[in-house]
This record gives sequence, C-alpha cells and structure tokens, in this order.
Amino acid sequence: MSSPYTGWTRAHWEAVADHLLDAVAPHAVPGFAQYRLPGRPGSAGLTSDGLEGYARTFLLAAFRIAGAGGDVPAELIERYADGLAHGTDPGDRYAWPAPADCSQQIVEAASIALALHETRRWLFDRLDSQVRERVVDWLAGFAGRRTWQSNWVLFPVVIQQFLAGVGGPHEPAEIAAGLDQIEQWYVGDGWYTDGAGRCFDYYAGWAMHLYPLMWARMSGDRERGSRYRERLHAFLEQYQHMFARDGAPVHQGRSLCYRYAAVAPLWLGEVMDVSPLPAGRTRRIASGVLRHFVERGVPDERGLLGLGWYDHFLPTVQHYSGPASPYWASKGFLGLLLPADHPAWTARESAAPIDDGDRAVAMPGPGWLLHATQHDGLVRVVNHGSDRARHLAADGLEDPHYTRFGYASHTAPEAGEDARVRAVDGHLAVVAPDGTVSRRRRIEPIAVFDRFAASAYEDGLPVGPVRVETASIVRGPWEVRVHRVTAPPGCGVREGGYALADDHPPADQIGPGWARVRRPDGLASIVVALHGLREAAVARSVESNAYGACSATPYLTAPEHPGGSALYVSLVALTGDRVVPDALRESVVAAVDGDRVGVRFPDGERVEVVMGAAPAYARYPVAGASVHWSPA
Repeated sequence: MSSPYTGWTRAHWEAVADHLLDAVAPHAVPGFAQYRLPGRPGSAGLTSDGLEGYARTFLLAAFRIAGAGGDVPAELIERYADGLAHGTDPGDRYAWPAPADCSQQIVEAASIALALHETRRWLFDRLDSQVRERVVDWLAGFAGRRTWQSNWVLFPVVIQQFLAGVGGPHEPAEIAAGLDQIEQWYVGDGWYTDGAGRCFDYYAGWAMHLYPLMWARMSGDRERGSRYRERLHAFLEQYQHMFARDGAPVHQGRSLCYRYAAVAPLWLGEVMDVSPLPAGRTRRIASGVLRHFVERGVPDERGLLGLGWYDHFLPTVQHYSGPASPYWASKGFLGLLLPADHPAWTARESAAPIDDGDRAVAMPGPGWLLHATQHDGLVRVVNHGSDRARHLAADGLEDPHYTRFGYASHTAPEAGEDARVRAVDGHLAVVAPDGTVSRRRRIEPIAVFDRFAASAYEDGLPVGPVRVETASIVRGPWEVRVHRVTAPPGCGVREGGYALADDHPPADQIGPGWARVRRPDGLASIVVALHGLREAAVARSVESNAYGACSATPYLTAPEHPGGSALYVSLVALTGDRVVPDALRESVVAAVDGDRVGVRFPDGERVEVVMGAAPAYARYPVAGASVHWSPA
C-alpha cells in the first residue's frame, strides 16, 4: 500500500479539488467574473467578495489544470477564461473593481497573476487579443499602489513579475523593493514575522515563503531564489512538527479559516526541490491534514468552505473576511502542480515525526517551544514570543490567538466576545482588587532552547504596574511553569490551563490544588499547583470556542499577592492519558528557595530554574531566567 498512514493518494486530492470547484460554480454571476457565495459579507463589500471568490478558486483551478497538463474538463478552463473577459470589461455589470491603495483587489490580483502564470499555455495565451490587453491593463494598474506593511508587500511582486513574463508594463524597482522589504522581517531559522513586531503564525509559510519562491519560479532568478530556498529548507525542518498524528494543525494565529493552506509550504518544498523531508513524509503530513478536515465536515454538505474551523465560528476569522475568504485554502493544493509521477505522489508514505516518538523542538525565531507526544498524537506549542501587539490598538485587549501561553492541535483559545474579557485559559494574570486583569499584550522573549523557554510581560493596573517573568520546562505532555510576579500587595494571581470544548459540557473534577477537565474522547486539560497557587476551579463558557459550543478551562488562584516579587509554580498538562491529578501532584515536586526553583520529575530527573537571572545565551537584554538539568 502506497499510503499506509492516511490511505490517501493524488486521486483523493484531485477529487476534493474538483468537488470544491464544482460546488462554487452555481454561485457564479453571469459571465463568471465573480463568485458570490452565501455567508456574512466582508468589510470591502459585495463586489470585492465576488472578486475574491473568482481569484481564490481560480488559484485552485490553476493547480488542477497545470498539474494535469491541461487534461481537465474544457468547461473548467472556459469558465475562468470567461471570467477574465467579463471581469476586465469596464462596461460589464460585474466588472472587477479598479486598482486602489491598500485595497482587497491587490490581494486577489496576486492570486490571478499566479494562476495565469501557471496556466498560461492553456488559458492566457489562448485568450482573444483584446481580452489579453484588458487583463494586462487591469494588472498594470496596481503599479505604485500602496500596500499594508506586511505580507501585502509581496502581492505587487508577483503581479509585476507576471506582467514582465507576458511583455506587459512593469517596474523592476517595485519588484526589488517588495523583496527587500521582507528582509527586515526575517528572524532566522526560516522564520519571518508578518510585518514589524512579533507576529508569528501560519503566514510565515503560506505567504512569506510562498510568494518569494513562486516569484523565483516565475522569474528564474538564481541569486535571491537560492536564498529563499535555503530559508524554506530551514523552516520545514521545524515546521514539519506542527501537525498532530491525525492531521490536526496547531490552532494558533489569524485567518485560520484557510485551514489546509497550512500545508502549502510543505508542498512548496517539493515544487522547489528543497525540502529536507523525504517525499513520502511530505505526502503523509499533507494528506493527513486534508483528510482530517474532510472527515470533520470541511467542506460542508454544500461543498463549500465556511467561515470557521470545523463549523461556522466567526471569532476564528477577521472582520474583513467574506464568504469567499476561506478559499485561500487553495494554496494547500500546490502539490497538484507536481506531475503524477513525482516522488511526492509515488513514494510510499513515510512516518511523520510524531509517528516515531515524542518530540521537543525549540523554535527561537518565533519564541516557541513545541512538545508532541506519540501515545496520544497531540502537539502543543508553548508561546514565549508571538504577540501581534504592533497590530493592535494600544488600549485594546490582547489577541487570544497570539498571546496565550499554550496552543495545541486539539484545543483552541477562548475567543468569543465575552471570552475576550473574561477568559482565563493560557494566561498568568494579576487581578486587581477591583477585578481588573493584567494583559499579556506585548511579550518580551528571553530564551528558547532544548526543553526550556522564557519570556516576560508588563502591564499597568489601577493599583500600580505589574511585571510577570515566566519560564517553561516541557517533558512529554507536561509543562512546568515558573512565574516571578512583581505586583502591588493585595492583588490576586490566576493561572489558566488549556480550554477544552465539545458540543456537550466537558466533565470536570476539582481537588486540593488541582483541577481537571475531560472530554468524552478522553482528552484532558489539567492544572496542578506546585508552589504559591492554592485554590482550583473551572471556568465555563458557551459559544466561545472553535472546537465546540461548550467549553471549560481549569485554573488556579492565589488570593493575595504579598507585594514586591514572589514565585508561583504550576504544572499544566494537555493529554490523552488517564492521569490521576493527586498522584501527579505528589510525583512532580517543586522546591523554592528565593528565586531558585528545583523541580523533580517521577524518574528522578531534576531541573533547576533561577528566575531574575539574565543568562548569557539570552537573545534579548531583559531580566530573565536560567536553567540547569540533572539527568535521572
């Protein structure tokens, strides 16, 4: 059997692609220039939503057409050719919006340019000469347009490069400027932040890597192309660990309604022949992700991709997202560009990292520490570096998809409107006497290596300033968190674990210094007080979580901070094990002496953490933490 892990082959990918393309066809306007899908309109308006429907599904159609060498039903090519003719005709009722600064049409024009490049033999070159001229004129109108300072700077790069390839007007300086801009956002190990600040998420793969390398594929540039290939190679060495055994991606960051676009950089490594992964592993991970969503109702019974994760859930998407926005998922089908006899399709599926054993992966670029466990197939990312603070209002709330301590493959942060104010998950909060809660909005990374990561945050409460320095040590499914809290006296301290959600209320259990929430499938979220924190409780919410209508979070509290600096130590676990929290509390022991914390695990391994020490290896000059291991 060529696919022993997923059972999926290229035929499955083609079938899903065809199903998605067939399902949107009834929603096309006359002339096929727009696809007006049902759902909540985006902030840019109905016409923009319709263009988005055309451009993003055209990208999927292009991968399908090019990968099959044009051997697809003729009506598929004709549909998108008609759309080009009508969309670029100013007199057409459904003509595309004219280019404008920072407009949604810049995003969609980039998808159209990529799709036209890949299908040129079967589509653009066969268009009527007047239609070709109109397409070129519409794309040329984006020259010099202002973009947001993020992955958007790359959209004019691919638009201009397509124009260069067809002899249209283009600005080489604009191409160079866009590519030069992303250099300041490269942080090493293959990681980019999406614009200034520390905005790390899936955009690093499906945008910051994808567009430069597709530009290199279009242009044939060797110098920059070589640099981008080296970076993707380094990125994939870490990124391959972001997926659970059953294909679930870690639920973190924005635009999560793109879902299986998360596998685009994996396929990109094969398309550009730079992947460090065996070809069979690329397919095993990518097919696992696609199968994971298909088996959970994505696309839905209409064959459409909705605004959500599995089901409709608007807090997972952004205010500007429209009903066709999820079709950036088309990027996940990039592998269809590879011919059917490519090793990525013919090699026997080989094990993903999680299939072979537990993993702990340090990712210093984004400030993440990943730990995955083979026995339950879960992946967790401990976040000590991504906050998106530069993109949020200075006086606003933190973004739950960026600022939590923990993200995982089978849980999501509490993200409903009410939860954005009251949520306790994944946060060490200082609580003022009037109930005001400190916010982890801007994260100061300290260090990430081996099984250790540390960071700090500061905030102001009505009673005075607050600083929280945190160190995390991971071991299997466990994370020990050591917090050094500096705050005014009389404040409370609260530590939240992972939120679990289901369509029915998860069961909970509370004991002396611990709390556990469990789903019917056996997944459990546990918090255990090891020092300083005393009381345990469970917070419940409704319609606040992408994984189900009913959610619950175990948490710990200390009712009265003494003032100045004090240490708090907890154990946080997300696991499929049938753990007895009382036994866990007895077997994992923390001893505190001043700013020094010693942790002993059941097998005798000891870890010593010194808070407030600025280690020599720290990447940032802030008060930090140091750690020392003593093996069992």
